[in-house]
Amino acid sequence: MTAPLGLIAGLGDLPVSIAENAVQIGQGVYVLRLKGFEEPRLASYPGAVVGLGELGKLFSLLKTAGCKDVLFAGIVKRPNFKDLKLDLRGAALLPKVIAEAGKGDDALLRLMVKEIEKQGFNVIGSDVAHAGLLAPNGLIAGPAPTDRALADISRGAHVVAALGDLDIGQGCVVCDGLVLAVEAQEGTDAMLTRCATLPETVRGTPAARRGVLVKRPKPGQERRIDLPTVGVSTVELVAAAGLAGLAVEAEGALMLRRAEMEVAAERLGVFIYGFEP
Repeated sequence: MTAPLGLIAGLGDLPVSIAENAVQIGQGVYVLRLKGFEEPRLASYPGAVVGLGELGKLFSLLKTAGCKDVLFAGIVKRPNFKDLKLDLRGAALLPKVIAEAGKGDDALLRLMVKEIEKQGFNVIGSDVAHAGLLAPNGLIAGPAPTDRALADISRGAHVVAALGDLDIGQGCVVCDGLVLAVEAQEGTDAMLTRCATLPETVRGTPAARRGVLVKRPKPGQERRIDLPTVGVSTVELVAAAGLAGLAVEAEGALMLRRAEMEVAAERLGVFIYGFEP
């Protein structure tokens, strides 16, 4: 009997896509929905709700379900550690969690991976669980990027690499070589919404598109968790901001509901492009 995939899930399309794929390929899935971030579309799958501080319960449930491969997926905001409900395992780990959290999100996530591996589980990435989510190389949808757009992609790739070295974010917007915005804790959608309010002298318009959203992993990032993710709303917000398109690192970003993304890009006249690392 195939061991089910253990999915530790937050909100959004990503954990839903992972769960659907696990069932389709015959592996099956056991979903632990994180309390306060329960994705309603996952409620019908086998699993349970577990608190962020209930690590002992989380490990026990995964073992009882027979899981071997474990995956993190979905949107989870950093909690107020003072308000967490802790079991014994969670309480024992809390000092380490607080110490690593002060170093940035990547350090905190690495700690969680390490603790799960100590329990004998194999932590895998979303790209391993569902390879079809990975962005390919080259033009994916929409009009081919111009030389000016390609130059903005190159500039943006270097900017995001610098951001990643400081564990700040995974995205930025560049127009004619000018950095219009960088992504921090607000997320990509909020950054794009902010770009749409900038003067049209520094960005494009739906009638004359200029500028590119660029997303890529952080240098040295733990790729089994928190790979850059884009979806239909990303395409729509890129278009609303007057940008020419979005570019992601090929095989370094996840595309959710890709077919719908491609339809939206064609309809709105923006490109989706996968650039080489």
